[in-house]
Amino acid sequence: MRTPLCDRLGIDLPIIGFTPSEHVAAALSRAGGLGVLGCVRFNDAAELDRVLTWMDENTGGKPYGVDIVMPAKIPAEGTQVDLSKHIPDGHRAFVDRVLKELSVPPLPDDTDERAGVLGWLHSVARSHVEVALNHPIKLIANALGSPPADVIAQCHDRGVPVAALAGKAEHAVRHVENGVDFVVAQGYEAGGHTGEIASMVLVPEIVDAVDVPVLAAGGIGSGRQMAAALALGASGVWMGSMWLATEEYLQTMAESVAMQQALVAATSSDTVRTRIYTGKPARLLKTRWTEAWAAPDAPEPLPMPLQNLLVSHAHNRIHAANDPSVVSMPVGQIVGRMNRVRPVADVVADLVNGYEEALSRLDKTR
Repeated sequence: MRTPLCDRLGIDLPIIGFTPSEHVAAALSRAGGLGVLGCVRFNDAAELDRVLTWMDENTGGKPYGVDIVMPAKIPAEGTQVDLSKHIPDGHRAFVDRVLKELSVPPLPDDTDERAGVLGWLHSVARSHVEVALNHPIKLIANALGSPPADVIAQCHDRGVPVAALAGKAEHAVRHVENGVDFVVAQGYEAGGHTGEIASMVLVPEIVDAVDVPVLAAGGIGSGRQMAAALALGASGVWMGSMWLATEEYLQTMAESVAMQQALVAATSSDTVRTRIYTGKPARLLKTRWTEAWAAPDAPEPLPMPLQNLLVSHAHNRIHAANDPSVVSMPVGQIVGRMNRVRPVADVVADLVNGYEEALSRLDKTR
């Protein structure tokens, strides 16, 4: 399974795993892959610094990376209060009505809400880069395309390669022209922000279009699918959804039991691509919350980051409600394979075994 990507990143397996959980990221790195910690949940740079210090101490000396979200500055930079002025009253009323219809209870008065909205702002993403580069990270990935030229230069000055996600070959070419070192070819099947081209078509298109290593993302949850990705020309795989149904995820997000119950019960048909999560197309688990937004009387989602701000409090209430039928969670179509909660090391072992079995079957067809 070893590819040149492994030597470049100092890892044993070409498995790159995106996750908002430091426990998952550390476990994946210890298992031989590269855990990539999503930074968008950190509004406070000091908190991110503490978590990355924990990563330094709990990866067994193995490499890890970080993922930032650096969108354009439109519609505005500023504080959460400034941005909230751009949200129409009708959108707020719709969210309030849906929460009531879905019987989602209000949060207790003393709740310390997870205010993840500011983490989507350009200025906050820059602070994430500053903090991350003070730690021994081996990769910075940007979920929304190429970072600005000065950020890429800043990373390169520290010897840290940069990755960017692409949903089209033309996007990948532009990333490389901008100085990006790795391209993540993210197919339509993927969870979170995703384009409209399926992985089987997209991966070879991007491999043929650029001269940098390509990571295949979207619809990868088994060793057979890893083997297919490498056969298409990818240097490794980028996985996100599979780690949501792991024991380590609950070590970071202890309140996510209902979310895991919903994921384990879902099939590959139980996702929907929609703009309701952030304002940009993202694949989510299909629940009563997503169905409400698909109703004829639902308003059009707002652009990023206004949609994030609009639904942030609702997501906190939904998360606290512990109702699997109302979960709001990005996940890919691979959710149909996530039929039990297990340790990260077990997921990695199954990927390796499945990969070797796939190669053995191919050898027998020669």
